[in-house]
Amino acid sequence: MIRIILMIFGGFAAAAALLVLSVYWRSEARLRDYETPPPFATEIPTDAASLEKGKHIARTRGCFGCHGQQLEGRDFSDMWDWAKRPVAPNLAKVVQENDASALEAAIRHGIGTDGRAMYSMPSYNWLHLTDDDLAALIGYLRTVPVSDKKLPKGQLGWSLRWRLIYEDDPTATDLAALVPPLRYSDADDPVLRHGEYLAMTMCNECHGFDLRGDQVFGNSPDLAMVAGYELEDFTKLMRECEPAGGPRDIGLMGLVCGDRFYALTDTEVSDLHTFLSTLYLEPVPENVGWR
Repeated sequence: MIRIILMIFGGFAAAAALLVLSVYWRSEARLRDYETPPPFATEIPTDAASLEKGKHIARTRGCFGCHGQQLEGRDFSDMWDWAKRPVAPNLAKVVQENDASALEAAIRHGIGTDGRAMYSMPSYNWLHLTDDDLAALIGYLRTVPVSDKKLPKGQLGWSLRWRLIYEDDPTATDLAALVPPLRYSDADDPVLRHGEYLAMTMCNECHGFDLRGDQVFGNSPDLAMVAGYELEDFTKLMRECEPAGGPRDIGLMGLVCGDRFYALTDTEVSDLHTFLSTLYLEPVPENVGWR
C-alpha cells in the first residue's frame, strides 16, 4: 500500500515538474518571439550641446522617474505586484555595458539587453523618437556616473509567465508594435509636427497609444480635454501640477509633471498645447486593446 502511495505521489511530482518546465520554456520562447530591429547606425554625439539636449530628453521622457534621480535603478517590489520582483535596472551601468544598437532595441522596441522582450519598460512611449534625439539621449546617458547601489535581480514570477502563455499578456515589444504612425510627420505646419512628436513620445505612456484615453494601464482621460484649457492654464498644469479650477489631487499626473514636464520649454508647452487642442476634432478610434 505504501508503495502504491509513493508511486502516485511520485507521478504527481513528475507531472508538476513537467508543468513547471513547460511554463518556463514556453514563456522564454514567448519572450524571444520578435523580429530583431536593424542595427542603430546614427553616430552618438559627444559635444556639449547634444549632451544637454540628451539630458533634457532623459528628463522629459521619464528616465529619472523609473530609474532613480542618479539613474541608479529602483526596486518596485513594494509598489507593483504584477511580477515577483519588478526592478528598474541601474541605467547608467546598462548604458556603459552595451552598444548603441542594444540600447536602441531596448528604448524603442522593448527588447532587453539579454535578448528577451521586456515586460514593464514602456518602450511604446519612445517608438517615435527620432534617430538624432535617441543618439543624443544615449550620448548623455553615457556621461552619467555609475552608482554602486546594490539592487536585487528582477524576477517575472510564475503567475506572469503563465499569463504570457495562456492569457496572451503583451510584452513591451508587443505593445510597441501597436503604436500608430505619426499623422503630422510630413505636415507643413511645424507647430503641429512638433506638438504631435512631443505628445507621442511623452503622453501615450499613460493616455493610450493614440492619446484618446486608456482604461487598461490606469484609466487616464482622453487628451482632447486639453482643448478646454487656455495656454496659461495648460502651462500651469504642466509646470506646477495644478489643473484648471484650482489645486486638487490629479493622481499620477501630479507625480509625472513634477518629475518630467516642469522641464519643458515654453515652446514645447505651447506646441504640445496646440496639437492636443486639435484632438477633439478627430473621432475616437474604437476596438483598440487599451480602451
